[in-house]
Amino acid sequence: QVQLVESGGGVVQAGGSLRLSCAASGSTFSMSSIDWYRQAPGKQQRNLVATISSSGRTIYADSVKGRFALSRDNAKSMVYLQMNSLELEDTAVYYCRAVYAGNAFWGQGTPVTVSS
Repeated sequence: QVQLVESGGGVVQAGGSLRLSCAASGSTFSMSSIDWYRQAPGKQQRNLVATISSSGRTIYADSVKGRFALSRDNAKSMVYLQMNSLELEDTAVYYCRAVYAGNAFWGQGTPVTVSS
């Protein structure tokens, strides 16, 4: 079992930066891959933004490549999503998800609003 709590969302102007955090509890965190998803306003689907494996390998969606950076600190059971050069289209609720042994656990989400 992994419990996740996201934080760091807020309102930022286009071109600005935010750092989202995902705090995890549970003994399997270090062995879990962690994903960040986002759900845009009025949309039903959550889209994958970035993934970091238990070994630290990262994969990014094309829409955020070069602007977002994902990192993890297993000692602190934390994952960070650094978001730079934010665009209006990045406005969404951001969720982190832990995957381990075929099980997925979600956080409650943190909203990000990018204003012009």
